Amino acid sequence: MHLQPHPTRPGQTSSDRLGRHDTGGPGISRRGLLKAAGTAAGAVGVAAALPAAPAVAAGYAHPGLLHTGADLARMAAKVKAGAAPYTAGYARLTANRHAQSGWTANPQATVYRGSGSPQNYTVLYNDLHAAYQNGLRFHVSGESAYADTAVAILNAWSAKLTSLAGSADRFLAAGLYGYQAANAAELVRDHAGFELERFRKMLTTVFSPLSESFLVSHNGAVITNYWPNWDLTAMACVLATGIFCDDGARVEQAVEYFRNGSGLGAVGKAIPVVRDDGLAEWLEAGRDQGHALLGVGLMGTFCEMAWNQGIDLYGYDDSRFLKGAQYVAKWSLGGDVAYTANTRAKGAVGGWSGSETASGAAAVDPAMTRPIWAMIANHYTKRRGLSAPYLTRIAAKAAPEGGGGDYGPNSGGYDQLGFGTLAFTRDRSTTGAGGSSAGPATSGSPSPSPSASGAAASGGPGGSGGPVAPSASAAPTGAEAAAAKSGDLASTGSTDLVAWTATTGLTALAGGLLLLRRRGRTRDGAEGGTAGGAEGGAE
Repeated sequence: MHLQPHPTRPGQTSSDRLGRHDTGGPGISRRGLLKAAGTAAGAVGVAAALPAAPAVAAGYAHPGLLHTGADLARMAAKVKAGAAPYTAGYARLTANRHAQSGWTANPQATVYRGSGSPQNYTVLYNDLHAAYQNGLRFHVSGESAYADTAVAILNAWSAKLTSLAGSADRFLAAGLYGYQAANAAELVRDHAGFELERFRKMLTTVFSPLSESFLVSHNGAVITNYWPNWDLTAMACVLATGIFCDDGARVEQAVEYFRNGSGLGAVGKAIPVVRDDGLAEWLEAGRDQGHALLGVGLMGTFCEMAWNQGIDLYGYDDSRFLKGAQYVAKWSLGGDVAYTANTRAKGAVGGWSGSETASGAAAVDPAMTRPIWAMIANHYTKRRGLSAPYLTRIAAKAAPEGGGGDYGPNSGGYDQLGFGTLAFTRDRSTTGAGGSSAGPATSGSPSPSPSASGAAASGGPGGSGGPVAPSASAAPTGAEAAAAKSGDLASTGSTDLVAWTATTGLTALAGGLLLLRRRGRTRDGAEGGTAGGAEGGAE
């Protein structure tokens, strides 16, 4: 059964009402009011009744990915009124070189990402961020030149792009740039001249099939070979495509994977341990800071897009994502966090095999940031009325958030669309503190109600979590090593060698050495791959 959004009541629009809420399972069952339990240590100011996501009419609400019509109207009104911090967020947008009208697209027939290929994917992500930023600027300013620019960029790509290729990194290209393309197009889908059907075809024949395939077969690898962010990029692409194209089957696939998927991107595997202090361990914290931030941003993006279609994944499994995001926020601010050692199986199904152990949370650079926090903090503290002190602190520190082009020149700086200070700052919900609005209803198998049991997380004595390098065992040798060097399965890292170190400092130190996670090939062809920990890009 396909997930379907809830209908609006007579006289209400899909973009400006609060209604019932769907947690996204494949069956249909309903629950009534969900109450915050307030069980976490230090929880304060928790809503007695939680506001629900907006219900939508038959089909899917448009605009309805990261931004609803109400969201876009709020941004425009706040900026026009000179309200802080919206004006500071808008100033970051208008200062970005991608947000200028007249940006000229450079579409390619085939986009390559990964070792062993003539990489040209930087062209795609720069054009998509230009389209998104121009579309957002149009909605705030009302100046059609920006919408015209976004339309021209998107039309140029849908007229030419036919395939994504490269090493295993082609799946990252599909996931990241697929969800970004859909979000950029959603902002101008009704604008004059936009080739809607052609764009839908590009999403459903070029981007989404690779992401759908990855969620099913994981590129022929054992299920834990790929870290959570690989699944999360694919999930974001499939969900965004499903919503943009009004395709319930794709929406269902993505939402069900979030809840019960076999890979590490499913919420219970990406956030495997919930602790008594109300925090939940983020698996990739045992890898490095950049990839943990990437994962939090992707999961937040996924939850926000679902929420705008009446599907509550922010609150799923007793607000597990809140607890994981709080954990990463505390850790990224320099706080001590506990980390349960874990060992991942690696390798190809029927081929080489090995394992890798992460023994503790990696070291962090408190200066490292990504434009991910405003969206998550505003959801939990403003929409839901929950206490999330670490999210609040780190969002304030990151403000005003910029976007692609503001966080370094390479792919890690373009993994999120950004501009959260402008786009996601919101007033506190009037029903967040004991209001009488209908609470979220659920769909599918019952899940615990979203409560405050990880909302406050005042700290508590976490484990030391010093930097520990993951240890590899049973590395491929002989013929298996040759296969691993082929640039596909073993190339589980971005070939961008740059680094976030240039703008944010070192991300993982142990014994005075920068931990460079190497896989696949370096650019000179030597076995070992890229310094993914340095950049913190998707891999």
